[in-house]
Amino acid sequence: MAPDLSRHIARKLIEIGAVRFTPGNPVTFKSGMLSPVYVDNRTLPFWPEVWRLVISGFEQLIIEHSIPLDVLAGIETAGIPHSAALAFALRKPSVFVRKQTKDHGAMKCVEGGEVAGQRVLLIEDHITTGGSSLAGVEALRSEDAGVDHCLAITTYGFQEAADAFKRASVDLHVLSSFDTLVTEGKHMGRFDADELSVIYDWAADPHDWAARQGLST
Repeated sequence: MAPDLSRHIARKLIEIGAVRFTPGNPVTFKSGMLSPVYVDNRTLPFWPEVWRLVISGFEQLIIEHSIPLDVLAGIETAGIPHSAALAFALRKPSVFVRKQTKDHGAMKCVEGGEVAGQRVLLIEDHITTGGSSLAGVEALRSEDAGVDHCLAITTYGFQEAADAFKRASVDLHVLSSFDTLVTEGKHMGRFDADELSVIYDWAADPHDWAARQGLST
């Protein structure tokens, strides 16, 4: 990804509130983890010009890394709009992957079409630990799809996520890295130097960050 485009996307995400820095008022993830940075790329369809920039960025990543693909896939629910929009732009088929198999009907995990023998590119809105993304990879592979790449808009940059993708033999490509988001947030005056150190302390060890900060979870 060209650095200028990555920075531009980061700034736009911050401007529309998809990325927020709240070191003085941490948010709580579903897992219970506290964080001074919150990412909600689900807001992108409300900002069509920024969304268009993101979809164009995905197209550039595909070209840059020479990623072969027959089908686009998104994980429910946050990844579906982006995978569908990208598939529409590329004139490619798209499917989505349920987090849990339906208990009725065809009881399928992969919905929208047959992926056996197809090269499937997984699209995600954001990567935290990578667990849901890689569960989707497993589901696609269980239906004999080839999945070697995943594109995401943003990531927290956790080492555990990088290790998980490596173990799964999936190459992760991200439009704006955590460092890029933080650097642009600093340039935009979204936090001061002390808050910056708090943010990077969290990124270095997010699981024990709350305890180090004397915060209760």
